This record gives sequence, C-alpha cells and structure tokens, in this order.
Amino acid sequence: MRNVWIIAARELRHYFVSPVAYALAFMVFLILGGIFFINVFFGLQSGYVSPDGRIVMGPLVTILLFITPAITMRLIADEYRMGTIELLLTAPVRDWELVTGKWLGSMLFMLAILVVTWAYPLILHRMSTPGIDQGILLAASLGIVLMVAAMLGIGVMVSAFFRSPLAAFFVTLSVLLVLWIAGGLGVGTGVASEIARQLSFVDHFYGSFYRGLLSLPDVLYYVSLTVLALFLGAQAVEARRWG
Repeated sequence: MRNVWIIAARELRHYFVSPVAYALAFMVFLILGGIFFINVFFGLQSGYVSPDGRIVMGPLVTILLFITPAITMRLIADEYRMGTIELLLTAPVRDWELVTGKWLGSMLFMLAILVVTWAYPLILHRMSTPGIDQGILLAASLGIVLMVAAMLGIGVMVSAFFRSPLAAFFVTLSVLLVLWIAGGLGVGTGVASEIARQLSFVDHFYGSFYRGLLSLPDVLYYVSLTVLALFLGAQAVEARRWG
C-alpha cells in the first residue's frame, strides 16, 4: 500500500498545481452557485425558501458527469504520451498499485471539491426554518461520493487504454453517458429492461440515496463498478507492459 499512497500523493500535488484542475473546480462552484442563488432568490421573492439540500445535490450530480472525465483523462494516458510510463513500469510498482494510486489521487481531489460544495446546503440550513433534513443530505452525499468513485474508476480504466488524453476524455464521457441513460431504456418488463435498470447510474442514486435511503444493493453496485474498472485498468497496463 505504500506505493499506492506515494502515487496518490504525487497525483494530488499535481492537481493542486494544475491550472486546469483549478479551472474545473471553479466551474463546479460557479455553476452550482448560480443554480443555488437562483433558487434562493425566487424563494425569497415568494416568501418561502425550501429547506431541501437537494436543490444543490441534483445539479451537482449532472455537473460531475462532465467534470470527472476531464479529471481522469490524463492520469495514465499522459504517462504514455510523455514517455514516462516506462519509468513507472520499471520501478518496483505493481500494475494495480499504479492504477489504484492514480484513482486515489483523483478521488482525494474530488473529495476536496465535494467538501466545499457543502457550503451551499449549510447556507440554506441557516436561512430556512426548521432547517434542511440532514439525514437526506448525508445519504445523498454518500451516494454522490460512491458515484464519483465509480466515475473516476471508469475514467482511470479508459485512460489506461489510450495515449491521447483527449480520446480518453471523450470515451470516458461516452461510457458514463451510456450508464446514465441506461435507466431510460429499462421502462419495460423484459430481461433487457431489467438489465438496463441494473446498469443505470441514475436509478441506483435517485432511487435510494437521493430520497434519504441507504440501500446495500446500491452501495454494492457502485463499489463493484469501481473495483471492476480498476481491475480492468490494471489489466490494460499489464497488457501494455508486455505488449
């Protein structure tokens, strides 16, 4: 695990000195802040501000869908493009340690962004009476953390297959969009519809966490997706090592 932490710390430092990472974080806060203040403004105009932290959580999930591919696109693809992957692969680092370390670094950066976004629900809590339902807020936040972990895992996996960070971005976004709209295809009663519902990013979040419920199957869905993506990413790195 020592190698995982070393790689994660290296990636985390890279994010905090990268203007692109700051631009992405600023974009999250700007869009979310705009949506938040529009909701509060119209609430004040009508004399009632809804004590529901989900006016932030709902839009945040959609924003993360487009932000996470940009966070992960360079993680491994850039190592191939810059030719630095050879140094990593000749070091005493296992493939899974490299992939997990990259994922962990991006996860810690995204957690830092998510913590800051809590400012909006806290402001809403102070403005409303009796305040927001903190149980729903905590459940929705846990769901978002699990969803982000899976999104980043998929992004790291895709990045391991490409030399071009731009290609990794678009392929990751495509995979996430497929998982995003899969629930819309599961409106029927057949086996295909059931599979679509089980694959849906949206159904596993909005069906439980967003409603303040903790569901073990939904937790296992995101955890399993994260582990599977990291496993496939490690296999891709190993294939390139010997290819």
